[in-house]
Amino acid sequence: MDNRNSYFKPVIENDDLYLEIIPAMEGGKNLDTKEVISYLGNQGYFDFDMRELNRAAASTEVERLYVGKRMGRVFDEVIELSLSLDNMLVRCKFYPAADGGKAITREAVQNALDHEKIVYGVDEAMIQRLLKNREYCTEYLIGKGTPPTIGKDAKIEYYFSTRKSLKPKHNEDGSVNYHDLNIISKVEKDQLIARLIPAVPGEPGRDLLGGELKPKEVHNVKLSYANNIRISENGTELYSEVTGHASLVQGKVFVSGVYEVPADVDNSIGDINYPGNVSVKGNVKSGFIIHANGDIIVEGVVEGAQLYAGGQIILKRGIHGMGKGLLSAKSNIVSKFLEGATVKSGGYIETESIIQSNVSANSEVIVSGGKGLIRGGQVRVSNKVSARVIGSTMGIATHIEVGVEPKKLERFSELQQEAKEIGKKIEAIRPILVNYSEKLKAGVAIAPEKMHYLKTQAIALKTLQKQFAPVNEEINRLRMEFIEAGRAKVEVQDVIYPGVTIKMSELSLTTKRERKYCQFIKADGEIKVTNL
Repeated sequence: MDNRNSYFKPVIENDDLYLEIIPAMEGGKNLDTKEVISYLGNQGYFDFDMRELNRAAASTEVERLYVGKRMGRVFDEVIELSLSLDNMLVRCKFYPAADGGKAITREAVQNALDHEKIVYGVDEAMIQRLLKNREYCTEYLIGKGTPPTIGKDAKIEYYFSTRKSLKPKHNEDGSVNYHDLNIISKVEKDQLIARLIPAVPGEPGRDLLGGELKPKEVHNVKLSYANNIRISENGTELYSEVTGHASLVQGKVFVSGVYEVPADVDNSIGDINYPGNVSVKGNVKSGFIIHANGDIIVEGVVEGAQLYAGGQIILKRGIHGMGKGLLSAKSNIVSKFLEGATVKSGGYIETESIIQSNVSANSEVIVSGGKGLIRGGQVRVSNKVSARVIGSTMGIATHIEVGVEPKKLERFSELQQEAKEIGKKIEAIRPILVNYSEKLKAGVAIAPEKMHYLKTQAIALKTLQKQFAPVNEEINRLRMEFIEAGRAKVEVQDVIYPGVTIKMSELSLTTKRERKYCQFIKADGEIKVTNL
């Protein structure tokens, strides 16, 4: 039998035990001395020359290592199993017999499986092949569990527009058509507006120890709706009872006629709190507040007022906030201009100018059409800021921030360190348990205090495995966020002036000179400027 990997073979001469170490063939792996130490330790041999072992393992010739006096043990062929931490994979390695020793049998393989309590997922065909032909000191996969199947979450299909990415039309000259936005979804009486698709549960799996692996729980949802909607008898379909406007606000379907203010929101109207959409034909005067569960559309100018929308905010002219104005929308904000205001969007923001305002958006800020100007104040987004002009010749302080928050980077580093420490503790415990398990298998008596110690180590291993799972899950979630944030950028369609501070995650850059037609991106651990 050819053995590509380096391996060792016990040799007995005149009651002395030697190990014959055969070097690897071309393309094979060198011998891991840890395997030799573990093998000899399981046989009861601990007093041998480590330096000589290291020398022999590194040699390209056949070497012989003196181990010690033979202690009466018969050196039959040995199989050792390695069970993965999640009990889903079992691998084996074979170690040869001394001359006159017995070859491995199916019964011996079964005894090893029984010792590890493996009752499911064994690859019988693979074992039979290995019993006929195998290489020593070579790892083979001989069993794997069945993971649970992934079910399908319940979902709701909506038959009106719920997309947060709807954007206003642009004229040929690049300006935004604020008079033909067509963003609100109109529905007709008796129109089907939503359908529930029930969840499909996943099938359970089994690990190698026969334990059931429950599938991830599927997410069930229910149709949530307000007035002017009827539900079908089987509870899976929603129909509009009126002709009006449909909107989705935090998972709840609204159909309503728009609450229309024919002139200004002022002393004659007072504050507005409406469960649907609000349309203001005039201006919104300073000091007034509009709350709408749906969208807010203002034909005129918003002064130092506060607007809160569960959907979008559309200002066909803009906001002169005078330092007091506030726009807050769960979805997008589209405005002719933003000046002296605080603006918060759960989607994107599109405008022709931002002047001395504190602006934040969950996705992007697009400043196009007209002057396309960002001057003064602060703009913060997770994805992209795009504008024609950023800053001013007067050097007015302007701050642009995109990408991942530094606190999340710190948290990611903490989690990685925590996972590393847990992993070290797990790897420290496993050899202890394996070593004593082999002693028990060989019939070696173990003192009661040692058995108590083994039990405490087994409990500690399970505890560490439970601690590792949520840490790893959070690491993966943050890693996906970082991948998305890695594409964050600041686009300058015309010019950016000196004195503009750009932050990307933990990095910061302040422009020193005027630049044109460029973009700022994060690459190779720094903020770089490239041409558009």
